[in-house]
Amino acid sequence: MTANTIDQLTEELERDPDREQIAQEIQALRSIYSGDDAVRIWKPEHDSSARLPKDTIRLDVRTALSPPHEEVLFRLLVSLPATYPASSPPQLQILSRYIGSFQVDSTLFGAALKTYISSGRVRFVPGEVAIFDGVENLREVIQQWYEDRLNATAAADLQREDERAHAHAQAVATQEEEIPSQIQALHSSLSAAPSELPDGLQIWVSDPVVDRKSTFIGRACRITHPTQVPLILSYLMEDRSTAKATHPVINAWRCEVDEVLYQDNDDDGETAAGGRLAHLLQILELKNVLVVVTRWFGGIHLQGDRFRHINAVARAALDTGGFLDVPEETRRKGRTGAKGKTKP
Repeated sequence: MTANTIDQLTEELERDPDREQIAQEIQALRSIYSGDDAVRIWKPEHDSSARLPKDTIRLDVRTALSPPHEEVLFRLLVSLPATYPASSPPQLQILSRYIGSFQVDSTLFGAALKTYISSGRVRFVPGEVAIFDGVENLREVIQQWYEDRLNATAAADLQREDERAHAHAQAVATQEEEIPSQIQALHSSLSAAPSELPDGLQIWVSDPVVDRKSTFIGRACRITHPTQVPLILSYLMEDRSTAKATHPVINAWRCEVDEVLYQDNDDDGETAAGGRLAHLLQILELKNVLVVVTRWFGGIHLQGDRFRHINAVARAALDTGGFLDVPEETRRKGRTGAKGKTKP
């Protein structure tokens, strides 16, 4: 064959009565695999014409996988011996080195070579054209090979994600087990020993609110670890006046350690009061803070007003300590009558 283009090739074949059938098949392939140069004469990168059998036709067919992977393109080499289709089938080879992001392996390459000779693939009938059937069959094989690798990659990614999630969950669980046990150990030890305010901690105190002989005072303290909470509460209970209060340490706290948020609250006998303080910290989006309210009961029930006063003195203590993003000058001066208390 002397043709340099696919059009020249079909013209030469049409002039040969014995090979006119091949020309018609090539024209059909060009119609099916539409696009620029979807079917063209294959030209080797290096001159190997001396090694090619005489009158062998080699076609470079460019097509894609079926939906949903129609964007994945590949190239096939279709070799037609001089005895095709009278007695010999075509031979298919994969020219693409990669299908999508996966490198073509020997298994897939071998499957292409066996298109017309493997059981269950394409049955070649002498005298009948068979290029289209072979290309379509090989497309199905390539598609299955590609999807198997996609699934294997997704499964591997999922397994790695599960392993990371499991490792993170174990780390969090271990930490969640350790911190409460540390707090419990501190509670036990504090009952037998006098407490001290840990170095560097400062307690901010609100103005008292008095209503019908009941008095409310709020306190706020910045914390860096949940284990500081029982130390601070024990320290406050060392004050005789606080210890004699009806509800001395109604409290709530939130603290983040290694990107894990810990939080808790205690009503200290004032039903639902601790939960109200916890809600206050949550809506204010505060972390690393302990807020404590002390109530001295005056003998007159205040009904819902008691919760309003508890929230008010807690918020005032947070404001005094600068937790509500007040200007530095306001934080230093505090509210009238408020005071900061720190261990020297």
